[in-house]
Amino acid sequence: MNITTQRLTTHHLAEFIELLQVYEAVFDMQDFQMPDKSYLKNLLSGDHLIMYTAMHENAVIGGLTAYVLPSCYARAADIYVYDFAVHTEFQRKGVGKHLLSAFADYCRENNYATFFIQAVATDVHAVEFYRATGGAPENVVQFTYTDIKQ
Repeated sequence: MNITTQRLTTHHLAEFIELLQVYEAVFDMQDFQMPDKSYLKNLLSGDHLIMYTAMHENAVIGGLTAYVLPSCYARAADIYVYDFAVHTEFQRKGVGKHLLSAFADYCRENNYATFFIQAVATDVHAVEFYRATGGAPENVVQFTYTDIKQ
């Protein structure tokens, strides 16, 4: 299978929308409303967000959303991969490994110190995948504040 990867820029709005549709399907996002195109294009124009895709036959089949986290301890920023998904029909075919490897190369080439990804402990496939691709698990407790608009 021929897989290509790329970082999305403002010239890749259609691919960004396709990636969001992959996320919607893989993450089973109920009632997802696609943001308007001007908002999405604005996201792509910044340097704080990295959208990376895996493509097969000119279609987005996977990708990741990563945020650049500047460090106050060193010049090199860290990267937090917030979303990582491969369309279900392409899972367990090497697409995720290819995508993660290409993203790691991108991070090295751009002098990012490290990147990290969270996985729900009960998501056995994700945990096994990240271990198999060289990720080192850390035991952390995440606290989420959901009602902060008060």
